[in-house]
Amino acid sequence: MLQSRFVTASIIAALLTLGACASTTQSGEVGVQRKQFLLVSSQQAEAGAAQFYAQEMQKYSSKRALNTDPQQTARVREIASRLIDQAGAFRPDTRRWKWEVNVITSKELNAYCAAGGKMAVYSGLIDSLRLTDDEIAAVMGHEIAHALREHTREAMSESLAQQVGVSVVASLAGLGQGGTNLLANATHVAIGLPFSRQKEREADEIGIELMARAGYDPHSALSVWRKMMANGGGRPPEFLSTHPDPANRIRDIEAHLPRVMPLYEATKKTSKK
Repeated sequence: MLQSRFVTASIIAALLTLGACASTTQSGEVGVQRKQFLLVSSQQAEAGAAQFYAQEMQKYSSKRALNTDPQQTARVREIASRLIDQAGAFRPDTRRWKWEVNVITSKELNAYCAAGGKMAVYSGLIDSLRLTDDEIAAVMGHEIAHALREHTREAMSESLAQQVGVSVVASLAGLGQGGTNLLANATHVAIGLPFSRQKEREADEIGIELMARAGYDPHSALSVWRKMMANGGGRPPEFLSTHPDPANRIRDIEAHLPRVMPLYEATKKTSKK
């Protein structure tokens, strides 16, 4: 038993050493620079996300629930385009990403941006909460931040580490069948489950800087999250289930507003010229 525990501990130590990594993004004005645990490559995370996204879009397309409102789709894509143009402030390599932005007709209050820039916004989020453009930018900026920070890749890596077994360390080098199965399971876990509160705070912080740089008022992040928390008698939508306590979250965003408001003001002045 002691030997088994020693072997397991040794494997975990090896995983932690191999997975040690610097921050995946530049810190920006908000100062996000946590070192991240990354075993899975960016290419693997993006491939898993692309497969998931293609299946989801096909599913909704077959139901005739994909981009059914041309005006709403154009509106969302225009907002996304402005935010994406600013992603280089955190990651210059995002210019090579094959970004996709689609609107799903559903009463569900949801939105996401998977690894590599695969985005979806549900019409229920916009319609039920009557979101302004700035509020839509707050939601999309938050979701884009998850992708910039590679939170899906990080979650996949954490899932792999939790599945410690004989094939794990070997899979890191060659990804044999055992490693492939582990990776597939990790992809499902990473995309299917909500992110941790720490990752959600990072997305909030990077998100308000993205929207400020894109010319959207960062204060709208406060109003949209208040709307979400008030929806359904104070119960947040499912995709916010692991977010920080609403009161703490609002205080955190307010604390970072002074760092990003100069960016917003500078953008507004430039746009008026």
